Amino acid sequence: MHTSSTLVLILAVFGASSVEMVEALTIVVAAGVSRSWRSALTGAATAVVVLALLVGIIGVPLIHYVPIDTLRIVVGALLLVLGLSWLRKAILRASGHKAPHDEDKIYAETVSELSAGSGSSPGAVTTSDSSASPTPTSTPASSKQRDGVAFAVAFKGVFLEGTEVVLIVVSLGASQGRLGVASLSAAAAALVVTAVGIAVSRQLSEVPENAIKTFVGIMLTSFGVFWVGEGAGVHWKGSDLAILVLIAFFALVTAGAVKGMRRLAPGKSL
Repeated sequence: MHTSSTLVLILAVFGASSVEMVEALTIVVAAGVSRSWRSALTGAATAVVVLALLVGIIGVPLIHYVPIDTLRIVVGALLLVLGLSWLRKAILRASGHKAPHDEDKIYAETVSELSAGSGSSPGAVTTSDSSASPTPTSTPASSKQRDGVAFAVAFKGVFLEGTEVVLIVVSLGASQGRLGVASLSAAAAALVVTAVGIAVSRQLSEVPENAIKTFVGIMLTSFGVFWVGEGAGVHWKGSDLAILVLIAFFALVTAGAVKGMRRLAPGKSL
């Protein structure tokens, strides 16, 4: 009975987590290459533990203590905000009104900032005791040393990108009573992205991020409408199958929006 909604939930969480983890991986790798791998990986692992605790602290009480109809309305509204935000950015990028998300650029900028912070970049302005030691600092910190900057940058990158994943996991998982399934889907996405990142490239710049964001945005928006309706007492025809109809509807709306926005793209005559 609930197979279709569970499948869509898994795909939505996996897709959203994959996009956010690609961005987080880019930052972690940049911190590891330019500063210290040990500190960068420690910072990333610490952020993952904190995020997992947040899922348990927030998600479990929601399932057990919040009335289901209230939960569905609140969760539906949150998913609508997230989904429409993702769709807005995806439509703007697909129609040429916003530059595509560039992982290579993010990686280069992060490495440059971290290198400048350690005094390694050419022409960087040195501070305090820069003349006290002639020892070059252009190489990354030793893996045996603790680097607070690498730890902080990796922690912040993973935590900030993961916070949105937590919201999606808790929202979808709590509203359907499938917090465990949503959590496992997010964890699977993190493992897949990490494995592909290690095997393929440093920053996964070839991942079709905008297409994934469009797909996930459509699903989050569809779930949002469905749960707000459920919480408000709407009886959807076909029960959970109505989610698939909503997905098809928002996919058509998104395609139409992209087509219309392309006609108004910068440089095109009206």
